[in-house]
Amino acid sequence: MDDADLLRIRPMTLADCDRVSEIRVLGWQFAYRGLMPQSFLDGLSATADAERRRARFAESDGSVLNLVASVGDEIIGWAALGPYREGELRAEDAELYALYLDPKHVGTGAGRALIQEALRRAAALGHDRVYLWVVRGNARARRFYERAGFRADGAEEPYEVEGVLVPELRYVKELRG
Repeated sequence: MDDADLLRIRPMTLADCDRVSEIRVLGWQFAYRGLMPQSFLDGLSATADAERRRARFAESDGSVLNLVASVGDEIIGWAALGPYREGELRAEDAELYALYLDPKHVGTGAGRALIQEALRRAAALGHDRVYLWVVRGNARARRFYERAGFRADGAEEPYEVEGVLVPELRYVKELRG
């Protein structure tokens, strides 16, 4: 295997925003087909997402960790991790906000490497546990997170897309003990 073929995971840079947004949109269109209105998925714009992502990146206080997975010069995946966003949980809890791969790379091990690195960094930052939300009907993602050691904790929240309720389940992984 050539070094250019090796999977690398590194912090995202401002220059990565366009490709990360493309991966996010492709990921939504792939993962949520049949789970969300197709008109919503078809209307997603990587250009608009990249503009928002660049603005957020420029205003970042460093509390959100964005990682990219690449093979050679091609970014193939992205993950974002930061403080859990609900007041009821302790400050030492983290949340995996997003993990998406270019659909061509699903099943290659890149997602597994990306989540392992995100969890390693969360533990190194002193977090006791990591939460995430996953669409209830997204069986592929649920299996992926369960294989990574996450378990549904019973919390459920509706997410509305064009008037359609898309239930999400909360998953948790203990990093200590």
